Order: sequence, then structure tokens, then C-alpha cells
Amino acid sequence: MAGRDLRTLFSSNDRSIAASEAFTNRQAQWQAVTASLAEHVRHVTRTDFDVEDLEAPRRNILVFHGVGGIGKSTLSRKIEASLATSEHRPVQWESPYHPEERTLPVRIDLARSAGMDFERVILTIRLAVVALGRPMPAFDLAFRRYWEHNHPGESIEDYLRRRGLLSRFSAAAALPQQMQSALSDVAQALLLPGTVGGALGHGAGALIKALRERRQSVRALAGCSRLADLLEAEPDLEALSFYPHLLAWDLAQFPADKSALPVILLDTFEDTGDRTQRDFERLLQRIVWLMPNAFFVVTGRNRVQWAETGLEGQLDWTGPSAWPGLVADTAHTGSGVSGRQILIGDFSPEDCEDYLARRLSRDGQPLIDEPVRRIIAERSHGLPLYLDLSVMRYLELRRGGRQPQVTDFDHDFPALIARTLSDLTAEERHVLRSVSLLNAFSVPLATKAAGMKHDAPALRLTERPFIRESPSGVWPFHVHDLIRAAIRNADDGSDDRWSDQDWQRAAQRAFHALESQWRQDLRRDRAVLVGCLQQGLLLARDFHLDLGWLGDAAFQYVGDSIWEPLVLPAADTASSGGVRTAADALVETLSAIARRQHEHRERTVSRLSAVLASGLLPDGLVGLAEYYRAKAQRDLGLTDDSRRGMQRVASAGGRLASAARRGLAHLSRVSGDFPAAVEAAERLGWPGRHHRVLGDVWWVQGDMERAAAAYLAGRSEAEEHGVVGETAVAQAHLAFAVSFIDPLRADDELDLADRLLSPLSLRSNEMTARIATLVRDAGFAVDLPDRAAVQLAEIGVSGISYAAAKLQLALCFHHAVLDARDDLAADLARLRELTQNGYYAYYVEIAHFMCDLPLPPNTERARWIDGEQQTRERWHSLVEARRNRLGTVR
Repeated sequence: MAGRDLRTLFSSNDRSIAASEAFTNRQAQWQAVTASLAEHVRHVTRTDFDVEDLEAPRRNILVFHGVGGIGKSTLSRKIEASLATSEHRPVQWESPYHPEERTLPVRIDLARSAGMDFERVILTIRLAVVALGRPMPAFDLAFRRYWEHNHPGESIEDYLRRRGLLSRFSAAAALPQQMQSALSDVAQALLLPGTVGGALGHGAGALIKALRERRQSVRALAGCSRLADLLEAEPDLEALSFYPHLLAWDLAQFPADKSALPVILLDTFEDTGDRTQRDFERLLQRIVWLMPNAFFVVTGRNRVQWAETGLEGQLDWTGPSAWPGLVADTAHTGSGVSGRQILIGDFSPEDCEDYLARRLSRDGQPLIDEPVRRIIAERSHGLPLYLDLSVMRYLELRRGGRQPQVTDFDHDFPALIARTLSDLTAEERHVLRSVSLLNAFSVPLATKAAGMKHDAPALRLTERPFIRESPSGVWPFHVHDLIRAAIRNADDGSDDRWSDQDWQRAAQRAFHALESQWRQDLRRDRAVLVGCLQQGLLLARDFHLDLGWLGDAAFQYVGDSIWEPLVLPAADTASSGGVRTAADALVETLSAIARRQHEHRERTVSRLSAVLASGLLPDGLVGLAEYYRAKAQRDLGLTDDSRRGMQRVASAGGRLASAARRGLAHLSRVSGDFPAAVEAAERLGWPGRHHRVLGDVWWVQGDMERAAAAYLAGRSEAEEHGVVGETAVAQAHLAFAVSFIDPLRADDELDLADRLLSPLSLRSNEMTARIATLVRDAGFAVDLPDRAAVQLAEIGVSGISYAAAKLQLALCFHHAVLDARDDLAADLARLRELTQNGYYAYYVEIAHFMCDLPLPPNTERARWIDGEQQTRERWHSLVEARRNRLGTVR
């Protein structure tokens, strides 16, 4: 029992106390791996071990679990490398019991981002044993039948090459030959021509019959008692999930001196689904259960719950008798199996409550009731120390003669600061307090924020257990959330505690350190910008600092045209009296600009109007709020308001003057004054995105080739300037123009647009790309009106009125191609309704041009570049060309 367990024991008369221990030493974790492997080898080499025994408890799994960013994936990769070859094993890690040349480690990343599905999991495991150099006949026969049934016309080799598996496994290219060899051997044994045939065809029946009759010709397979049943089963995903049994049987047939031990590392196990949807987890559990001669190392955020009886019915094998090593808090089970669930790092929220429930108990029931457990777990941020202190406080309150309540744990423990600072040097304490002002930091940032001349104190601090490291993000380190909050907010009784003036000076240092990080980033890394901006805004707001460099950073943020939401400071300005400082005003401005991709444009106008009315923005930033309010007004169809705003920004001559002039050109275009728009575009240059403005003019003239060329030039110019947001915008519009003239080419353009837009947050341009798919499919897709209705509903949520009109125009094109006059009449009526305020009113003209219909009387006419007749002919030609293409397809 650990020391803290003894303190708990001697703090209460209740002898029924259980505890969990958090392992943080990676060397100890490696020792757990080697010890478990040694025990596993002893188990599977016993004379009474039977690979086909489906009832014996499973001892072939080891679980490491802990909070995100604690290094679980790194540990998993290091274990794989160390088992593969000793040269990759850290010097302090001892040699494993099992020799590396007879170990087959394979790591499988189950993260959603890795795109790993169950079929690929099975293939990856099979590829790991290719190195043994011989077929796995039982598995290969069943899997080949499954493959030909589910992947007709696609070879396994092509699939492996496309998924990058051939490059990962040096011997992977031999897999198709090994499988073919197994098929040929069976065909020869049954005197069948060639191989067993496509999908094992009639050969499957012959083989099944031979297996059931245990003929001498198939004696090599007849010992696999369940092979015939699996070959008879429908070769679907359900059957595939049982094929690992066949692979385990094949491996068991190897002579002892040729055998190998598969060690399968399943990483990011939490991404197999949440704890109410366990379909993928059920399939993975079958692999573990059906391969008792393989060993599995699972890493994830939570405990594996298979030993809990409450999951009966959700998974195939549950309970402590099935998985004795997975029993929660097992130190040693009656069967001799050591506990196989090891916590690395802090507890997950649900494990915090589980820990508290088990830590203090009476007669098998949790002593701490559920509401109290929940509040302690929430406040702990997973920190075991906080849980320990809360347990001791609970016992102390009980000794006072009353039952502890939830309100008793709205409590900061001074001991958190005392114990955190107790073994730190004075310099380390100074650095720790300085970086507690930051959400994340690096060693150079910490050194500069602390005002120190050397890195050593910051380097030593990063080695402390309360400093968390995450490989993702701009800065790798952050102070544990609870420790950070305690240092910032709790009473600090230490001798070197800081005064309010000390904190103010530290905030200034950190603010200027962030400025240096941003200005010295020559690569203009977007993540660096956003990280510095969000941390700088927090400091400026909390410590009432002048905005300084934040203004320049804000303009870079909007200039990149990416619009990912900022992770803004936690304080809610609305609930604390609204915008009260310049920092509040800038935070609200940037939030409104970014959130406009996800909020109705009316909300954007309201938020920016409130900021402008506050008068708190410095003069150099007023144009920022004014310009984006005008953009939102244009999207809402408030052209007069938008024009006035754009004119004010353009006249002021600030950083957004060129963008405002582009906005005025757009307003000329949406009102149908195309010559004015072209004239304005010629004066815009790159800052005003002149090529995109011209493309927007040319496509409505029906000149799609010229529009596509303009958008392509705009994309190339954006690439040259490294502006990824504008690159994606130009590509979305390029795909839209191409969709009218070449549906096949449009596939490629739309695919590129999707890839460029997917990491960004450019909602209006995502809508443009989705409308382009409707244009591409016009005349071909029967379900196009239904798809359009779904998109229209999404557009209604955003308040981007022009997108609704653009989508309606795409529907007109579809019905014009089909010559569906009734549908076209309804489309025209809807289009008139959408443009009745004069906003994109020329779409009504274009819709008539498509079918060469005369314009109704009193129709407001646009100023077409080449005149109405030539524009009409171009649009009608696009419809005729699509009809011809449609006739060819039919």
C-alpha cells in the first residue's frame, strides 16, 4: 500500500479503504510491459494451453491510461520500437524476456484522424506476420473470400499501395503471394482447376465438405474446428471480426523453434467511440479474445471497462472472471494475474469519481456520496493530489460530527501551493509564477516572461510533474490547470509571495515576451499568431494594458482570411457589464468577425455596432470593425448601409482601404453595374483581390472560361503571397465557374477546393463550393432539388442572402437543362422574391437567358459588359451544351 494510502487509513476508524496509484515513471511502465510479456509467454507455452479455448479467462492485455497530452502515444511508439530492435530501446530499459527476433510488434493508431477502420486493423495485423514468410492458410482462405465479396475488382495489392501499407511493412508485398499460395494448395488438394476460384466459388463448398468429413487431403486445415463454419457464414464485417481466431490458430501451428509472438499496440483507444456506442470496441475486443496467443498493449484516456459486469450485453465478454487483470484497482488477483490497468498522468473525470468511490467505502458502498464526488472531481482537474487533499478534508469534516456537503468543497487548498513550491529553487518559483500568466509556454518564452538571462530555471521547471507537455500547439508546456489556478488565485503564504505590483510587472513582461515571439516569427506561422493574440488579449484585459502590438496582430489575423475561431479569454464581457476596456472591445471585434462564419449576419452587425458605439477602440482599429460590419450588411442585402460603411473606410485610407474599395466594386456588381465594377477592379491590384473581382463579373456574363482564368490567376497570386485563406476562396469560385462548362474537370476542382477549405472556417465559400456541386450535377442528378432544399435551410441559418439567390440560380440551370417548364416557373418566382430588394436582381435576367425566354415587362435591366443579346446567347449556349452532354450520357 502506498504512503498516502496509510495516511488515509490512519485518518479514519473505517478500515474499508481502497486506493489507486498513478504511475508516471516510464521505466516502470516498460518494466510492466516486460513482466507481462514474460508471464504471457509462460502461459501460452504451457502444455495445457489451447488456442481454440473460447472460455478460459484472458490474460493477454495490458492497459496504460491517462489524460490527453501525457505521452501515451509516445510511450506506445517507444514500446513498439524497443520490441522491434534493441538499438531503439532506451539504455535504462532492461532487455525484454522474449527475444526481439521472435517478437512481432505492430502499433495501430485508432485515432479518428488516422482514418483507421476495422478492416484495416485486421489487414495491419496480418501484414505484421507476413515477415514469418509463410501463408496463414485458415485465415487467408477466409479473408480472400471476404475480400472478393466486399472488394470486387480491387486487388489486395492495390489496396495496400493506396493506403500506404506497403511502405510501412517491408515484407508487405509478399502478402498477395502468400494468400495465393494458400488458395493454390487447397485447389491442388481438392483436385480443382487453378485456384479455389473467385470468391472461392464452388471450391468453397468442396472445401467445407472436405473439412466436415475430415478428409486426408485437407488434413492440414481439418484441425481448425471452426474454419468450416466461418467459410459458410456470409462474408461480411461480422464474420470478419471472428477471423482473428483463424489467424491465432495458424500461428499456433508453427513449430516451437519457429514461433513468434505478435505484440499488438492499440493506441488512442478512446477514439473507438464513446461509452454508449461500443460497436467498434466490440469488434476490437473480439480480436483480443480470439487471439489468446497474441499480446495487446492498449493506450487511451480511460480505463478499459471490460471487467465490469454492467457492460453485459454491450460487449461479448465482460466481467472479472473473463478479464481478471482488468479489474479496477487490482493489485493482485486470486488467479495470480497482476493488475493490468496502469494510470499514467492524471485521472480522467469519470475515473476521478470512480477513484473517490473506491477510496473510501463502508460495507462495499462508497462513503463519499455522488454529489460530493462529482464536485471534487470537477474541481480537481484530474490532479491526484487534489483528490487526496479532498479525501483528507472529507475525513476531517466527518470527525467534526457532521456529514460533509457539496458546499464544503468549494475550497482552495493552500497546501497545493505549498507542496508545489516546496522543493523548487527561488528562480524556479519565480518562473512558475510568471508562466502561470500564460496558457502555454516554451522555455525561451518562459525565460523572457520571467525576465531572466538564462534558461536553466525554466528547463528545470519543465521537468516537474505539474508541468504538462503536449507535442501539438505552438508552445509545448503548460502548468497543470489546478496548480495554475491556485498560484493565480489562492492565498499565497510563502515567504517570497508576490504583491499586486509584482503581478502587474510580470504581466507586462509576459505581454512583451509574446510580442517578441510574434514579431520574430519569420515564417508567419498562423498558429503562432493566434497563440500570441489570444494570450496577449487575456493579459491586456486582466491587467488593463495598452493594446500596443495587438493592433498589428489583429490586422494580420484578418488579413490571412482564414477565420478559425479564436480561443478567447474565459471572461464573459456580456455578463460582466459589456465592453468596458479597449481590450474588451478588440476581443469582441475579433470574436464577431470570426464567429460570423457560424452566426447569423444580423448578429454580426449587432455586435460590431455595439463595439463602435462604445468608442473604446483605438483610432487605428475603428476601420476594422467598420469594414466587417459593412461586409455583413452587404451579405444581408443592406446595400445602402454597406456602401456608406465601405466609403468611410476607403476615405480614411487605413489598412483596409483597398479591401473597402473592393467592397464598393462588389456593391456595383451586385446592383448590376458591371462596367463600373470592371473599372474599379482595374485599380485594386493584389491588395484589393482584383482577379477575384473580375472573375465575379465574368461568370455572370456567362463567360465561364474568362471567369475561370481570372479565378486561377487570383489563386496563383494568393499562393505567391502565402495567403491560404484567399487561395481557398479563389479555388471555391474557380470550381463554381468550371462546374458550368465541364463537370468532369469540376470534380478535380471541387476536390481541391474541399481540401483547401477543410482546415479553415470560411462558411460563405463552403456554400459556394456546395452550390458548385449542384451546378456540376445539373441535369444529371434526380435528387438535386432535395439536396438544394437541405442547403437552403443551412443558408437560412447563416443569413447570407446572396447564397440563397445563387443556389436558386443553380436550380434554374438544372430545370432549364431538363426543359422542366413548370419547375422553372416556380424557380423564377422564388428568385424574384429573393432579389426583390434589387440585390442580385440580374439573376432573374440570367434565368430567362438560360431558356431564351423574353424578359417580363418592367424588369430592371443590368448593364451587361457586351450587351444583353450576347450575354443571353452565352447563357443559353451553356444550357444547350449541358443538354448535349446529357444526351450523350443517356
